[in-house]
Amino acid sequence: MQIFSTLKKIVRNFLPDSLISFYHFVLAYLSALIYGFPSHQLCVIGVTGTKGKTTVTELLTAILESSGKKVALANGLRFKIGDNETPNLFKMTMPGRGRLQKFLSEARKSGCSYAVLEVTSEGIRQHRNAFIRFAIASLTNVQKEHLESHGSFDAYRAEKGKFFREVGDTHVINAEDPNAEYFGRFPAKKKIFYSLKDAERLKLKPRIWGEFNIMNAVCAATIAETLGIPVEKIRKAVSDFRGTPGRMESMQREPFTVIVDYAHTPDSLESVYRAIRDNIKPAHMVCLLGAAGNRDKWKRPVMGGIAAQYCDLIFLADEDPYDENPAEILNEIKSGIPNAKIKQTNVVPDRKKAIGEAIKSAGAGDAVIITGKGAEQYMIVGSKKIPWDDREVVRQELRKMVKSH
Repeated sequence: MQIFSTLKKIVRNFLPDSLISFYHFVLAYLSALIYGFPSHQLCVIGVTGTKGKTTVTELLTAILESSGKKVALANGLRFKIGDNETPNLFKMTMPGRGRLQKFLSEARKSGCSYAVLEVTSEGIRQHRNAFIRFAIASLTNVQKEHLESHGSFDAYRAEKGKFFREVGDTHVINAEDPNAEYFGRFPAKKKIFYSLKDAERLKLKPRIWGEFNIMNAVCAATIAETLGIPVEKIRKAVSDFRGTPGRMESMQREPFTVIVDYAHTPDSLESVYRAIRDNIKPAHMVCLLGAAGNRDKWKRPVMGGIAAQYCDLIFLADEDPYDENPAEILNEIKSGIPNAKIKQTNVVPDRKKAIGEAIKSAGAGDAVIITGKGAEQYMIVGSKKIPWDDREVVRQELRKMVKSH
């Protein structure tokens, strides 16, 4: 892995961006050619955005399947073709060009009518979406993320804009996002803007918490409605949907609540904290967070400040340090925590130990919120990919607590 990582750095440093882009484009064409351009026989829906992509793709798949459609799904959690599924263990939300075309080919051969895909800015930049015929391009939201990778917010937004420029059929856009006007400029045969008001129009009652999840439900419902799915079936599928693994996933409700969530940006972190505060109304909020290495350093102190605002007790733990100094990452998060909250802050780099201490610190009526990794199956430390699952660690710690009593 270290050799490939070194080679990639050499290529990035010494080859011009235009040549690297051309290489990715050619690879995308060859991949599509080898597999016979499988997307042409499927109705492909692409969902992009900073937050909510996975939940929207899962919800949309649930709606389509409940309506009797055979669906292929590729997102950050799993690859699913009909009833067959495998976890996404690539640490890559959108798979590479060859894997993606092969996936679509298998979906076509298995008799799927629809393919639902997460589309990422990095994937767009590397032309992973090229030579895939998308029927619908959908936007959840655009917020500050991957700024060091893309250079600026405008460049990050523009990368997502390329996806809409290339999809000429139908655009489904979040009207409440500040960037809605920007994405609305790209031409399409049909443009649909959705908002929170559509939840009332469709009479949606999702069981998953948070206004952001209502918006995710509205996005999925709007796409389904565009595809001709009856409103009654949409409504029932949304009300039956129990949530996405690792997204506001409740691991325990009594005597205290434990929730695992993927939130790893300031906006998503605040949305999760607010939803838990407003829905559960816990006596105390015990929060565990960290930040990944090699990216978006600007957000670390901001997230520390948000945790201080909402949480009564804070644990800072390693997340995916990559080849950055883990202690520096945690110190940068801590630097955003006001002095008045420092005594309530515990720096416990060992994530397993930190989860155990956070759970032990909770009392009846409290809520423990563990953010950053969600349902991810690996932790990246240096060049090592270490098997990991926050949810399994939580289960282990809860079992220990039961035995000790």
